[in-house]
Amino acid sequence: MTIWNPITAGALELPHRLAMAPMTRGRARADGVPTDLQREYYRQRASMALLVTEGIQPSDDGQGYTLTPGIYTEPHVAGWQEVTGAVHAEGGRIVAQLMHVGRVSHPDNTPHGRQSVAPSAIAAKGTMFTPTGPQDMPAPRALGTDEIPGIVAEFRAAASAAIAAGFDGVEIHGANGYLLHQFLSSNANARTDGYGGSIANRIRLATEVVSAVADEIGAERTGLRLSPGTQLNDIVEHDAHDVYPALIAALSPLNLAYLHLLHGGDEELLQTIRKAWPTTLILNRPGADLDTRIADLDSGRADVITVGTMALANPDLPARIKAGAPLNSADPATFYGGDHVGYTDYPTLEAPAPSDPAVPAAV
Repeated sequence: MTIWNPITAGALELPHRLAMAPMTRGRARADGVPTDLQREYYRQRASMALLVTEGIQPSDDGQGYTLTPGIYTEPHVAGWQEVTGAVHAEGGRIVAQLMHVGRVSHPDNTPHGRQSVAPSAIAAKGTMFTPTGPQDMPAPRALGTDEIPGIVAEFRAAASAAIAAGFDGVEIHGANGYLLHQFLSSNANARTDGYGGSIANRIRLATEVVSAVADEIGAERTGLRLSPGTQLNDIVEHDAHDVYPALIAALSPLNLAYLHLLHGGDEELLQTIRKAWPTTLILNRPGADLDTRIADLDSGRADVITVGTMALANPDLPARIKAGAPLNSADPATFYGGDHVGYTDYPTLEAPAPSDPAVPAAV
């Protein structure tokens, strides 16, 4: 099967093609410094072809959720050095996903308590979990045109810090309704300056950020995550079939390490992007079974596949698949926040949990 064939993505030499998707888990310290628990979590999963971290905020303004990690202070970098060192000691590869949430936030969750920033002063529908419980997401403050270079600079600095922290590369989060995706969308972006209106203007921030990061750390260590057509976090994209080909055309000359797609079900758009993208394409199909995902590799629709909850619940997932062993069931109650339970205590084939044996699970 193609899944066990090695592949090179830019500077990333992957021993096989089954990678771990980014997943917010809420286990960092309140100041955004990674913990020993996070070090162990990523170390346990180092047999995956590539680990993409949970979203890491590049600044105070970039934080949306509680207990998410940052990478813009010296303690942040020192904490991540412990994580990357542990992963590398196990022979693994790990990239930092840089995520600025934009309007998907609440002041109670940020270090400074300020209003969130976004393309336009349009609130996202839905609630945000805060220390006092769920609250409606408030209207953000529209970024001034003169502030945009500062956003680009935050991503550049965070990418530099990620390399200093020992990461093998970075993945820029341009998906799931967060800041860069908000600029791409047709409902969150109502700007009338050079970053709104036309498709060329709406893709401008994403291209500037990606170009800056590639310039800072090398295109061969830079990846990008997109989610064409998703409605996550109140995003509407009426013209996805025009926006994404334009974005791909603008970014293709950079020869990035990879493009990571969260597939929303539009097979025509997937094929368009597959044909247009010049380097490695990583594909995540939420909810699909393993056979369907492997078929994406065998057919050439993807070069690498990522899985989320399967990797979350099965630290030794590649070994389990090769052995035809049953998979652990994931516990949704422990997905976001908490201690080691449902985080670092899932059994492996070498160290099963006697009181909670591995059982077959949907993937």
